[in-house]
This record gives sequence, structure tokens and C-alpha cells, in this order.
Amino acid sequence: MRMNLDGELRVPWGYVSAANLDPIEKKPMMHFLPGSQALTFGMLGCNFHCDFCQNWVSSQALRDPASAASARYIQEVSPKELVNYALRSGAEIIASSYNEPLITSEWALDIFRTAKEKGLRCVYVSNGYATPEVLQALSPFLDGYKIDLKCFTDKKYRTLGGKLEEVLDTIRCAHDLGMWVEIVTLVIPDFNDSNEELWNTARHVSTISMDIPWHVTAFYPTYKHTHGSRTSADTIQRAAEIGQEAGLRYVYAGNLPGRVDSLENTYCPKCQSLLISRTGYLVQANHITPQGACPKCGETIAGVWS
Repeated sequence: MRMNLDGELRVPWGYVSAANLDPIEKKPMMHFLPGSQALTFGMLGCNFHCDFCQNWVSSQALRDPASAASARYIQEVSPKELVNYALRSGAEIIASSYNEPLITSEWALDIFRTAKEKGLRCVYVSNGYATPEVLQALSPFLDGYKIDLKCFTDKKYRTLGGKLEEVLDTIRCAHDLGMWVEIVTLVIPDFNDSNEELWNTARHVSTISMDIPWHVTAFYPTYKHTHGSRTSADTIQRAAEIGQEAGLRYVYAGNLPGRVDSLENTYCPKCQSLLISRTGYLVQANHITPQGACPKCGETIAGVWS
């Protein structure tokens, strides 16, 4: 992604492979301006090579010949043009996603600087394989950080291209820097769906903060992982119950709209009042006060609400 050309550092800049208006719930982020639109942009490439990647056409560019067509999606654009597009579209958020944003952070930073001047919030949708230095550079501009915690064994993480410890360090560092953090685990049959692994994942997140939302999302066969089965609603329900047992106050289910009962909704952890009702990416009702509290008991609900 980076090269030294005649003594000058060259990095990816000045293009997108995609730029779309998405609900923030699609990232997924449930406690970050619910119901808001996020202008989401992506580039090409990733430092991981997950065989179950759902964005492999863009993420595996220059690594997998099957993704060569992604080069045709490239469009030149400036940070100012992209931010103006977000403003014209009515977005409140600008998000770096689709490929791995950490590997193109210089580009994201230039966009985020312009976005913050215009009052937009900025988020990353990332595998969380960050260095402390890049997190420090991002911290003045990055409001929210959705991190994929793909499994909880280092051996499995190394098959994907990384190390478990680095991702765990990123989660803690991002939280300590004041970014709003939400964690997603794609629950894959016979890969990370054992009770032990799900418990270890949820328990670790709870030691950082019990207020971090944990999303357990259903897998469907894709890319090179087509031999497996889809994740059942029962498995997702079991994973969510493990998260709740581990002490996490906000556990959500994804990729199975209408099939996971209350796990799409937000409830008050104190009085159990229904605060936000959802169907898929659609917010049906939001009762959280502008101050971020439960209207019934006054409990503070962790998140970014205004």
C-alpha cells in the first residue's frame, strides 16, 4: 500500500472504489446517532485475507486475480468533493469502510479533517489491526470505531493474516482514547461458534467496558468459504445469551432480520424498557432522551445520541 519512490513516501490517495449512502445501522452501529445516514466510502485492499470476506471484490484487489475487476470501479475524487457529496445527501456521518480503512488512513484523515469542519461525525469500519501511532493520529477526528473481533484464538487469527493480541490492544486503546467502540463477531459454524470461544470473546469485551455493544452476526457462505453452512438463528441466540451472561449490557444480532426476536432492539439495562425498536436497518421508534437517558428510569444509556 505504501512505497518509497525516489525518496518520497507514496500512499493511496484521491480515489474511491465506492461511495454510498447507508444507514448507520448497516455498519453495524446501534448506539451512534440511530437512524442517521452515513456517506460510506472505500478504497481497495486489505491487510487480512479472510476466506469468508463479504467484501472480497474490493478487499482482495492485487492479491486475488478474481477481484481484478475492482479496478474498474475507481473514481477520482477530492476530500472536499466527497464531503460536499455527503452534505448534499443529508448525511450526518462519513464512514471509511468496504475495504480496510487502516491501510489508507492518510486518505481518511484528509477527508475527516474536512468533514469535521463541516460538522460531520467520522467513523471507521475496520478489522482493528492498528498501531498505537495511527490511533493517536486518528483520535482528534475519529468519533466512532466498529471493530471486527473475528475469533478468540491466536492460531486462527494468524490464518487470517494477523494476531489476536494486536486487535485486543486496538479495542482497548480506541476505548481509552474516547472513541465510541462497537464490536462485531461474525459467528461462523465450526470456526468460532463454540461456547468456550464465544464466552472468551464476550468476557474480554466486558473487561474493557460492559457498555461496549457486541454484535453477533450470522454468516452465509461466500468467497472461498462456500463449504460451510449458514449460521442458524438458534446459534445466534445462543451467542447473544452468552454475551449477556458475560455481563455485556447491549448485545445485538445481525444478518437475520425478523428472526432474532428482541435482539435487534435496544433496552434499558436497568428497567428493561424498550428504548429503540428496529427491523433490520430500519429504526421504528427511538425513545432515548436527547441527553442519552432512559425516559422511564433516567438511566444513562452509553452511546452517541446527539
